[in-house]
Amino acid sequence: MTLSANRLSDPAVRALVTALNDNDEQAFFDALTPDATMSDDGSDRDLREWCDREIFATRGHIDVRSESHQGLSLVADYRNDTWGEMRTRWRFTVENGKVSRFETGQA
Repeated sequence: MTLSANRLSDPAVRALVTALNDNDEQAFFDALTPDATMSDDGSDRDLREWCDREIFATRGHIDVRSESHQGLSLVADYRNDTWGEMRTRWRFTVENGKVSRFETGQA
């Protein structure tokens, strides 16, 4: 069973996941702080380059399976045109209503 993005507990995470699933690059980056950072499988990455490659150019999509830590941690099935589908984990840091960091990787 999946959780609808519009039912996620944290508003900043909800905005980010909704924008990702809508392939709305502007809304996605609007949900982040200007100095936001991210990591993939434990390695820090260039956020814009990673998002272009792993989300927007490849039609990334998150189907959330569960959330914890007041909505700041997700387990989800993530898919894109490059890698297909895989179970992933996502952890978010939120500051002033926007995501300042996210960490993702295989679950």
